[in-house]
Amino acid sequence: MRMSGFATRKLSALFYLLLTSLVLITQAQAQRGQDTYEQKRRQANDIAVSIVVSGLSCTCARFAEDIRNVVNDLRPDGLRVLPVLGVGGLQNLNDVLFLKGIDMGVVDEDNLRLLKKRDPQLYAHIEQRVYYITKLYNSEFHVVARNDIKSYEDLRGKKVNFNLKDSQTEVTADIIFTMLNIDVERSNLDNDEAIRRLRNGDISAMIILTGAPQAALAKLTAEDGVHFLPLEEQSLPGHNVAAIFNNYLPIELTHKEYPALIPQGTSVPTIGNRALLVTYAWPENSTRYHRVAKFVHEFFGKIDQFQDGARHPKWGEINVAAEIPGWTRFKPAADWIAENRKVAMVENNGAPQSGNMTSVFEQYVSKYAASTGRKAVSNNERDLLFKFQQFLYAQQFPAAQNRQ
Repeated sequence: MRMSGFATRKLSALFYLLLTSLVLITQAQAQRGQDTYEQKRRQANDIAVSIVVSGLSCTCARFAEDIRNVVNDLRPDGLRVLPVLGVGGLQNLNDVLFLKGIDMGVVDEDNLRLLKKRDPQLYAHIEQRVYYITKLYNSEFHVVARNDIKSYEDLRGKKVNFNLKDSQTEVTADIIFTMLNIDVERSNLDNDEAIRRLRNGDISAMIILTGAPQAALAKLTAEDGVHFLPLEEQSLPGHNVAAIFNNYLPIELTHKEYPALIPQGTSVPTIGNRALLVTYAWPENSTRYHRVAKFVHEFFGKIDQFQDGARHPKWGEINVAAEIPGWTRFKPAADWIAENRKVAMVENNGAPQSGNMTSVFEQYVSKYAASTGRKAVSNNERDLLFKFQQFLYAQQFPAAQNRQ
């Protein structure tokens, strides 16, 4: 039976309406899917902060992992910490300064000064472009040598690995060996390759500047025919070792850190550098600024959770109240410390509380200025006075000073 023209048109209209509805529903579903995707994408980026560190065996990488495990909150309004593997040292600081995806980095205390010295024009205002959040731990200067090498002087003309190019190890090692006026044949191998060649006798020594115990070095034993070289005046007669200690902390490597290489009851003197957590100087009204500020609040608020035995032993050295000469504190970190002064203060074997050291130093500077008949002192004089106060403090409280 044939349908009338009217019925055909009605059926066609109904079919068109149905098809249009299906298209609209499909489009709406696709839009909802797109909206959900974009919302998820925004949420993922809104809660993420990155920390650039050195290689996996570096203490800073373990610290970043510990921070991630304690601070992470993956809810839409939470916080996610993303550790990023970098090179270390000066390169980490450059990454904080120049890479778009990097919020924070672990660098060493002397990095600002070294970059300004390397390129005074490019880094002329670096202290206004990067701020420190907190001192994390001390990085010890490890020099592991073959047993036939008894002192740094024995390395003259020998093959020595300075770690990767532009790493903190290479930068500091260059300073130390230049100050000692000891020329060596340098290489820039990663730690694993350097250990292999050290065991085989292809190189005489390798250097790592990092927090002890360092994971790769902890695998070495006396059977490998290696030991740590001491950095002290006794083993380096005729060298101006005192000048080195004017710029670095006096520190010891211990049996507890390396039981397979350091006999019980003994230690190996060396120098150290403070490892800092730093961030870029984001504008205060920016999203990145508020995101890092949120991280600081969460991180500092859970600082006690890093002191249990599950975390790296170096967490015992963190000092959120420590002032770092030459550096500017990230304002949200300074504000948190001011509001939580009692939490930020930690007893140091009977020494004055670390949180009070700033006021103690300022009183010291004021007395010095008054004794010279002036109202203020120059920045250079402040740096010298700070180092002198550190020296006096170390004489009275050596154990506490070595940790701070």
